[in-house]
Amino acid sequence: MLLESFLTPFDVTDQFPDGWQEDIHAIAAEAEFRDFPRTPFLSREAADVTHVTRGRVHAVQVQQKLPWLYKLYRDQFLELASRAWREPIDPAVDDRYGVVLNVQRGNTMRFECHVDSNPVTGLLFFTDHPAGGGELAVARDEAAMGVDEVEENCTTVEPRAGRLIFFDGKTYPHYARTLVAEHDTRVAAVMNFYTRSCPESTTRPFGLNQHLFGDD
Repeated sequence: MLLESFLTPFDVTDQFPDGWQEDIHAIAAEAEFRDFPRTPFLSREAADVTHVTRGRVHAVQVQQKLPWLYKLYRDQFLELASRAWREPIDPAVDDRYGVVLNVQRGNTMRFECHVDSNPVTGLLFFTDHPAGGGELAVARDEAAMGVDEVEENCTTVEPRAGRLIFFDGKTYPHYARTLVAEHDTRVAAVMNFYTRSCPESTTRPFGLNQHLFGDD
């Protein structure tokens, strides 16, 4: 499923509303930028990495400021996920992590090397970047730990606005590379999807919500 999904991305630009670029630019400016501690249960960072600097637009902001994206996540994109996975797919019941935006600004930020708690991950790019920066790098080795090990043998996806992919982020460690340009900004929507054999109720690690939201 991994390579097949990468090789057949969906172009969903025609499903965006007029003015979507302005919407994305505005909400990206509201992202929370800080040193995020490594995520318990899911981090695959090297042992000496305790924090990763990045930006996050939380799910509640997406629902309020980008209602069209939230609707696509629960409707058209759900159908595309089922088509890619060839089985019924469900969105997250808990709206706090169904769809969020990851934002990188400048050439020092990247996204954490990790695995996902959900069996199917949807990644939608909203910005274009030249080869050599901002790619999604996914390890072919399920046991890879840290950026260096991922880079030894990985599949990469170059960001292109409107490109939507689905992949097994639960099995394969992955991260987003740093950008090349100092004044560049990378924006991507990350969407949690579940299968009937790997449902949200039994898949999400106990304690993860406590780390992210202060409860469980």
